[in-house]
Amino acid sequence: MFEKSRKFNIDQSPNKANLGVGAYRDDAGKPWVLPPVQKAEHILSTKIDKSEINHEYAPITGLPAFVSASARMLFGDAHPAFKEERIDGAQVPGGTGAVAVAAHFLSSCHTSKDVYVSDPTWGNHHSICKRAGLSVKTYRYYKESDRSLDFDGFVADLKAAAPGSIVILHACAHNPTGVDPTKEQWKILAEVFLEHQLQPVFDIAYQGFVTGDPDEDAWAVRYFSTLPFTLFVCQSYSKNFGLYDERIGCLTVLGPNAATTKAIMSQIRTVIRSIWSNPPQHGARIVATILGDAALKAEWMGCLQSMAQRVFAMRKLLFDELVAIGAPGTWNHIVNQRGLFTYTGLTRDQCVALEKKHSIYLLDTGRINMCGINTHNAKYIAAAIKDVLGL
Repeated sequence: MFEKSRKFNIDQSPNKANLGVGAYRDDAGKPWVLPPVQKAEHILSTKIDKSEINHEYAPITGLPAFVSASARMLFGDAHPAFKEERIDGAQVPGGTGAVAVAAHFLSSCHTSKDVYVSDPTWGNHHSICKRAGLSVKTYRYYKESDRSLDFDGFVADLKAAAPGSIVILHACAHNPTGVDPTKEQWKILAEVFLEHQLQPVFDIAYQGFVTGDPDEDAWAVRYFSTLPFTLFVCQSYSKNFGLYDERIGCLTVLGPNAATTKAIMSQIRTVIRSIWSNPPQHGARIVATILGDAALKAEWMGCLQSMAQRVFAMRKLLFDELVAIGAPGTWNHIVNQRGLFTYTGLTRDQCVALEKKHSIYLLDTGRINMCGINTHNAKYIAAAIKDVLGL
């Protein structure tokens, strides 16, 4: 991805388009600093001026207000596990941090070292789990024939896994395919996990980016939380708060009882202490400030809805352009898939041709970031895709 961005940056074509980078862009192709984030930063600067906050070391598990707000955004304020003291967590670097800490903990404390990831999945899942000492296997997920979920293969591979196997699940907006299970399919999957004694680990990097409603996008996690699982949930705020450079995330744990959660967190502190010891605070303070203020939170929710609506609008725009020019094939998957990314179905050769002939940069797997499309370049991108389809 970074090499694609480097090539894009030095490309002199006036029509160039970067569809590879995994970040939100507005209709002008620019990053968006969310207004509530700007307001939160102003509030924090005022608190520094008043010496209400400082730059002393944070606790190993991070800013308590941030960890608490993260858990409540994930499970909802009314979840009974809060009163039962079964939920706790730790602030971690966004994106990779939560997965890495969960993987290191499970590698040393869990009954199995087998971890299953979807085929395909976010590329870092493989390297993070291997580095933690886990044995990485895959479960079927994406059906190339109609660019949809291979649910039967998914279920069959889970049933074939040894009891105790760890399974990483994308809670919503699956990266890279944009294909998610339905609620009914999630219920079936939960039954399989229970029956075959599998350990779920949720990765939720796009909460609010699918529907614009973070509660709705956390549905799968919340459903699993009503069942007798010990849950590890890897949250990241890079996308839904636009805090890419702050690298802010949270590993949230829900145990079967307060004692187990406390014991897990003791080991998680040991893992964190040996890697980065104490986390940076600025990003956590921004998130905690917004989620802890009713007006700022409402404004943030409005931003989420705006971003989610734009993503879907760009799906519809690209679909309409491809259909209008008679691009061969079926393109319904573009509007059926969800979240920031789409698996276009383009081959590696076609992706290479898009880059060399048309200065359109995307991953060689055919994954594109829908926010790289806008009202100014959609026609050009659609025509370029049609041009390379014969390869």
